[in-house]
Amino acid sequence: MSRKDSRSTVPLTPTRRRRPGALRAAAVAVTAAACVAAYAAPASATDGTEPVVSRGVTIPVFYNPPTELPAANGALIRQEPLPLGASLPGLDGRPMPGTATRLMYRSTDSNGEPVAVTGAYIEPSAAWKGSGPRPLVALGSGTMGQGDQCAPSLALQNPLTLTGDTVSVGYEILAVYRLLSAGVSVVVTDYVGLGATDRLHTYVNRVDEGHALLDAARAAHALPGTSLTPESRTGLYGYSQGGGASAAAAELQPSYAPDVNLAGTYSGAPPADLTAVMKGIDGSALAGALAWSINGFAQADPDLRDVVEANINDAGRAALKDASTMCVGDAILGYGFAKSSKWTTTGKSLGDIIAAEPKAQAALDKQRIGALKPAGPVRLATGIQDDIVPHRQARQLAVDWCGKGANVTYDAVILPNLGDKILTNHLVPLITDQGDAISWMTDRLSGKPASSNCWSMPIQP
Repeated sequence: MSRKDSRSTVPLTPTRRRRPGALRAAAVAVTAAACVAAYAAPASATDGTEPVVSRGVTIPVFYNPPTELPAANGALIRQEPLPLGASLPGLDGRPMPGTATRLMYRSTDSNGEPVAVTGAYIEPSAAWKGSGPRPLVALGSGTMGQGDQCAPSLALQNPLTLTGDTVSVGYEILAVYRLLSAGVSVVVTDYVGLGATDRLHTYVNRVDEGHALLDAARAAHALPGTSLTPESRTGLYGYSQGGGASAAAAELQPSYAPDVNLAGTYSGAPPADLTAVMKGIDGSALAGALAWSINGFAQADPDLRDVVEANINDAGRAALKDASTMCVGDAILGYGFAKSSKWTTTGKSLGDIIAAEPKAQAALDKQRIGALKPAGPVRLATGIQDDIVPHRQARQLAVDWCGKGANVTYDAVILPNLGDKILTNHLVPLITDQGDAISWMTDRLSGKPASSNCWSMPIQP
C-alpha cells in the first residue's frame, strides 16, 4: 500500500510503521498521537515481509528493520549486493568505480534508543596509492528529502528517480566516485529513518546523524571481504546536511566512537545553528526543508512537538504531512518559496514562534554544533553568499572550534551573488570546493599533518 495513497482520517503520529512486539515504540506512538495531528502519513503496518511504497516507488523489503536489533553500535544487521546505477566494466574484469554492498546496521538515536540505519559500502577497484592500508571515508549526504525513496543508498542504485509523484537526484555520486577513483573506500549512511521504513527521517538532528555516520564506519569494518584493516584511517565527509553530520560526528567521536580511527573531517556549509538556518530556508526555494526539520523534531522532542501542535493550522498540518514523503525535487516543485507564516494560526513564522517559546528554543539549542571540540583536524568551507545555510552561522562554527583549540582549516568560498534564495549560492560551492576538499581529505588519509589557520579568522570573511 502506498504511503501517499493510504491517508487516514484518524490522527497519526510522526513515527511511521511499527511492527508487532515493539512495545516501547508502540507506547511512544500512542503518546504522540494524543499530541500531534498527523505530521507524517504512515503506510499500513507490516510484519517486515511486505515492501512499502512511497510516492509510487517500491522500497525493497531489505529496508524494513527487524523487531530485535543487535546489542553493539555499528553491528551489521544484514547486507546484500547493491548494483550501482553508474558503473562500467574494467579492463581487469572488476567493475568501475567499485563493488557496492547495501547495508543495514545498528545505531543509537538522540533519545538513547537503538535504531536500524541503512546505507551502502563501496569497495573501490582503483588501488590506494597513499601511505598505510586502504582508508575509509564515511560520507553524509546533503539534503535528499524525507521520503524513504530519497535514501542515498537507493540513489546510488538509481541516480535519477523521476515519476509522476517524485523527483530524486543522486548528486552525491560525484563526490563518492571521486573518492573511489583515488582508491578510498566509501561508506554512505542513509541517516536515521531515511530508507529504513520504521520511522520518519530525523532531518538535521545532530546526534542522530552524527551517530549514524560514525556507526556506518564501524559497519564498514564489520563487513566481511573488504580490504579494510584495523589500521585503516577514517575520514568524515559531508556538505550541507552532510556537513552538519560530519561536524557533529567529529564532535561526538571521542565519547561515542573512540574506536573509529579518525584522520580528518570535511564539513561543507554545515547547518550548525538551526535557528539561523530556519530563517534562511523559510521562503526560499528549499522551504520544504523547514517542514522536514519540524517533522523530525516533532517526532523526537515532545517540548518542540507541543509548541508546533499549539500553533499550526490546518494548512500547516497538511503541508507537514505532505512533505514527509517528499524528495528535494518534490519539495522545490511543491513548496518552493513557501512561507511558514501561512502554516500557523497567528500568521507568525515557525522560526519566530519557536524563538518565543523557551522550551522549543531550548530544543533547538541542544542541536547547536560547536559546543564540543572536534576530534582531529577539520576543514570547514562555506560560501560567503550562502543564504540557505547562512554563511555567518557556519563561520561562527569555525570560530567556536578555534576557541576550543581545535585544528581547523577554514575556507571562505568567495563567489559573486548568484541569486538570492534560489539555491545557487548554496549549491555552487558544493562543486567549486569539491576538488580542494577531496585533496585535503586524501592528504589526511595518507597521514600528512594539517596546519590550522585559526590565526587568520579575524581577517577571513
